[in-house]
Amino acid sequence: MASNTSKTARASVRAGQGSGGALSVLGEYKYLIPLADGRFAYVRNLTNGKTAHLKTDSEAFVEEIRVLTGAGHGAKIRAELVTLHEKNPEHGWAATEKRLVDAGVFEG
Repeated sequence: MASNTSKTARASVRAGQGSGGALSVLGEYKYLIPLADGRFAYVRNLTNGKTAHLKTDSEAFVEEIRVLTGAGHGAKIRAELVTLHEKNPEHGWAATEKRLVDAGVFEG
């Protein structure tokens, strides 16, 4: 069966599954894998096991984060956004977080 997930996305997910992987911190998986200076990101959806490659200013990105927040992962995603901004303030992660807040993603 053919896979719709890119080779890079599969490699990123596999990297996070091993012990000490780049996508795992103290047993916690990363939801966001930044790409192209924050313009794009892989969004790991642990509820369905899929990784989406999305533009961070797109409606699809907002909806994917909304789904994850609805499943109870909002606080962790927001913490990741803050960490990404602290590490790379020039990549616009604060603007990405503001866009999600303005869309009401983290409410309720």
